Amino acid sequence: MASPSTAIFALVIALACAAATTANARFTATRWTPAHATFYGDETAAETMGGACGYGNLYATGYGTDTAALSTTLFKDGYGCGTCYQIRCAGSPWCRSGSPSITVTATNLCPPNWAQDSNAGGWCNPPRTHFDLSKPAFMRMAQWRAGIVPVVYRRVPCVRRGGLRFALQGNACWLLAFVMNVAGAGDVAEVAVRSGGDRGGAWVRMGHNWGASYQAFAQLGGRALSFRVTSYTTRQTVVAADVAPANWCLGLTYQARVNFS
Repeated sequence: MASPSTAIFALVIALACAAATTANARFTATRWTPAHATFYGDETAAETMGGACGYGNLYATGYGTDTAALSTTLFKDGYGCGTCYQIRCAGSPWCRSGSPSITVTATNLCPPNWAQDSNAGGWCNPPRTHFDLSKPAFMRMAQWRAGIVPVVYRRVPCVRRGGLRFALQGNACWLLAFVMNVAGAGDVAEVAVRSGGDRGGAWVRMGHNWGASYQAFAQLGGRALSFRVTSYTTRQTVVAADVAPANWCLGLTYQARVNFS
């Protein structure tokens, strides 16, 4: 029989291994949950461009019109940016035949409307879970004349082409990076930046600014930039080494060779 100290040591090792596995687990689809959905804008989806996540022109950044503005509960102060949802109209005569599902990416916030009741116009008031879709996305699952329909939804892994993208803004002493094209869980919890390549200095933690943007108050010009990104949901971390070359410029977007699985 093993001694108590041996048993305790084995338990600690097992728990540590389990924690490491959890931290590196791939994101999988969640269970179906009821909610409601509306739409904003017209068939061009022009009003969905930009948004509270800071993705800018959604065509240029790869998100297109398959997008949604999330209620506060789902938006999570911007940590919900980039998450992906499968949504299906359910139990309404306005649903499309066969109740087809759509898959959308969170790119905007649907703000509360405290002047209206949560069940009569204040659809995005906390604690409601609500999706305000682009009109093209809404029309693929329901007739637009409905205005609002009951739905079921689940979070699903985000499928992206290529690596993480970093759109850089700021000035000589302040770097603002918008993290886009995030696969897996789609969300971001922490970002750190390091200048000078693999033999560069220490990692500088970037603070969450707004939406999908992170900032560092440091002079980083003239050296290649690497980024370390951690997922909000899975806690997976990937390192995008030397994403931006030494002659990187503000206003440009740089794509890494890595992404979440």
